[in-house]
Amino acid sequence: MSSYREHALEGASAVDLVVALYDGMIRFLHSAADALDHGDTEGRRVAVKRALDIIIHLQARLRMDVGGSPARTLSEFYASIFAQILQASQAASRAKFEHAIDCVRNVRDAWKQVASGSPEGDVEAASKGPVAQRASLIPFDQEESREEFGPAHWTA
Repeated sequence: MSSYREHALEGASAVDLVVALYDGMIRFLHSAADALDHGDTEGRRVAVKRALDIIIHLQARLRMDVGGSPARTLSEFYASIFAQILQASQAASRAKFEHAIDCVRNVRDAWKQVASGSPEGDVEAASKGPVAQRASLIPFDQEESREEFGPAHWTA
């Protein structure tokens, strides 16, 4: 399975990599909620840490000098989701995890529209949501991200 993921990431565009990071975050949040249901505190902790690591990665690679207002909006979104995930874990609340998942999925879907090049995902449509207005706002360098969050790091 890891060779499949590795191969899939090799030809991915920067936007596709952002979508993959959001997919990973959603997967880890589901794992945390499932661990909560099974009383697996350590499993929840590990899954939460992995989701938070992705947020930190995305946040650190925002280009405020290029992105302007959309980059600031994404930065605020990442800070908000970070806090929501911590609260969900601390409160041991499946409902709070589900809310964080819904928020992340909403932004992920907007990035997916940008990646697909669909009319709903063009620059104008993306600017109406919390996603970057311009393709130049891809929040990180592709090669750096591929190395740091490649398939070896995505097992949950």
